[in-house]
Amino acid sequence: MSVPNALEVLGRVRQALGDRVLLGAGTVLDAETARAVLLAGAEYIVAPTVNLEVIRLCQRYDKLVMPGAFTPTEILSAWEAGADIVKVFPADVVGPAFFKAMRGPLPQIRMMPTGGVDLNSAAAFLKAGACCLGVGGQLVEPKSVAERNFDRIRDLANQYVAIVKRTREEMGGAG
Repeated sequence: MSVPNALEVLGRVRQALGDRVLLGAGTVLDAETARAVLLAGAEYIVAPTVNLEVIRLCQRYDKLVMPGAFTPTEILSAWEAGADIVKVFPADVVGPAFFKAMRGPLPQIRMMPTGGVDLNSAAAFLKAGACCLGVGGQLVEPKSVAERNFDRIRDLANQYVAIVKRTREEMGGAG
C-alpha cells in the first residue's frame, strides 16, 4: 500500500487478469486498509507488523494473511492469532540461522523470510525451515521495471523457482 494509487492499481490488475493471477496486497497496516484491498480484489494480505484486527478481518473473509514479525514472541502471537504464514521481517538481519533456531521450539509455525532474500540466500532460508520466500526488490528490480525489462524479471522469477524446486528435491520434498 506504499505505492501511489495502490487501490486503483489493484482494481485494474484484477480487471485485466481476473482469476489468472493470485493477487495480493502488501504493507497493509490496519483493518480499514485490509478491507479496502480485499474489496479491490486482493486474495491475500501481507503486513510489516502484527495487527490483530487485520488478522481477524482476513479470517472473517477467508483470505490468507501474512503479518510481519521479528521476535519469537511476535512470531508466536501472530500464529496464535490466526496468521496463515508469519512473515519474518527483515530476514536479512537475522539470517537463516534464526529460522533454524525457531524450528526447535516452534516447529508448527509456517515462516516466510522477507527483506533481503536473494538468489544467494534463498536455498539457505528454505533449508533452515522457511515454508516459502518473500522476495520483493530482488525480483522486481526497480531498474528493470523503469526500463520495462520484463524479460529480466521473468528470468529472475525462473531462477527463484528453480532454486525452490532444487532445494525441496534435495530436502526430500519437505519445506
